[in-house]
Amino acid sequence: MSTVRSSLSDENREIAAAALQGALVDLVDLALVGKQAHWNVYGKNFRSLHLQLDETVATARNGSDAVAERAIAIGDSADGRAATVASESSIPKIESGQIADTEVVSLFIDAYTAIIGKMRERIEAVESADLVTQDLLLSITAELEKQSWMFQAEHG
Repeated sequence: MSTVRSSLSDENREIAAAALQGALVDLVDLALVGKQAHWNVYGKNFRSLHLQLDETVATARNGSDAVAERAIAIGDSADGRAATVASESSIPKIESGQIADTEVVSLFIDAYTAIIGKMRERIEAVESADLVTQDLLLSITAELEKQSWMFQAEHG
């Protein structure tokens, strides 16, 4: 039983908690995939992508911390364990080894498309359950969309 009390009804807390947990898993995985690509990218756009991937990781880490803390604040828990992330993430998988700059761009366009789609579903799901959680998801999604635009601009 949670020691944190929320003014949300049990039903609304459960809706918000599910949205936050899904966001947490996707954001943790986005940070991991971002670092994997950061370490292994090569090609003529190496330098700019290497730095851009650091921005991806920072955005994902900040977002994951915010959603995890929101989950705790409403009396739920946050599960960012590796096994949970691996089994529940909607982010496309990345292969091991070196990855060409053009592949990195395509991979992150796909990753952002997936996570933004899921975030928009979560935003709708919490609309009548918890406006505070919705506001948090909206702000994170806005930043994800900005990052997505930057990768799409790399695509040409």
